[in-house]
Amino acid sequence: MSVWVWVVSLIVLTAILVLDLLIIGHRPHEPSLRESSLWVVFYVGLALLFGAGLAVTNGFTVAGEFYTGWLTEYSLSVDNLFVFVIIMSRFGVPRQYQQKVLMIGIVLALVLRGGFIAAGAALLSQFSWVFYIFGAFLIYTAINFLRQGEPTEEEFQENVLIRWSRRALPVSRDFSGTRLTVRENGRRLFTPMLIVLIAIGTTDLVFALDSIPAIFGITQDAYLVFTANVFALMGLRQLYFLLGGLLDRLIYLNIGLAVVLGFIGVKLVLEALAGNNLPFINGGEHISWAPHVPIWLSLTVILGTLTLATAASLIKSARDRRAAERVPVGQP
Repeated sequence: MSVWVWVVSLIVLTAILVLDLLIIGHRPHEPSLRESSLWVVFYVGLALLFGAGLAVTNGFTVAGEFYTGWLTEYSLSVDNLFVFVIIMSRFGVPRQYQQKVLMIGIVLALVLRGGFIAAGAALLSQFSWVFYIFGAFLIYTAINFLRQGEPTEEEFQENVLIRWSRRALPVSRDFSGTRLTVRENGRRLFTPMLIVLIAIGTTDLVFALDSIPAIFGITQDAYLVFTANVFALMGLRQLYFLLGGLLDRLIYLNIGLAVVLGFIGVKLVLEALAGNNLPFINGGEHISWAPHVPIWLSLTVILGTLTLATAASLIKSARDRRAAERVPVGQP
């Protein structure tokens, strides 16, 4: 994409995020189901409209890459919400302040992912063998998804930076709105809000290690990678409140995501083999039998897998709920 396309896109997307942040700052509150639904529909509509614009100006292949990347990043972002719920619960963040925490976390995620995208694009342009590393990492991550499942509050472990912050920083006992510092008895203290933001920020960093290699397995166009990430993250705050307790019912989401990441990992390895130049693999020659996975097939597999995982989760949770309601009172 040309420089002016980058500039215009950055200006428009930044304006949307700033407007969203100003709305939260003006009136911190817990959004209603209707408000959350409207915002999610708005951001999803923006992504679909953006993809349609790409189809008109750059062709259906580019639009397909964007839609596939956006869908992958969006599904991985939904998985992030499980950890966000745990963090909010662990630190006891009041519901009316959770919007601002999430919005700041999203801004941090965009900054961090921007750096990862730039580094990933530079590496791939110089060293095609990086596809092997990305592919192997995604397959490894997919296996971990299957083995570990979604984390629970009991299983959640604070990372080194969070533990250090708790120990080294003078932190007050209670929140003071969304402020990061407060003065108590003449002493300046940090509020628990700072620790929460550190937890959200470091969590976003860990998730970026999975999501960025995944989308580079779909497209190597840095513009598409960046915009897909932005559109996936922009509606995450409202989606957090919209889904609410529904997250607990998505019991097969980790399996669906494992299949998606495993599929993209294999796709990356096949592309690395097709463009192989490592001397210890096939004598440094390209491997002609390595098939190319077209974008339409990637989109079909990812969309179908996520739809099946969601439907199976909702059916299973509904059956479990009906079975629990049939158990007579007093029996286990």
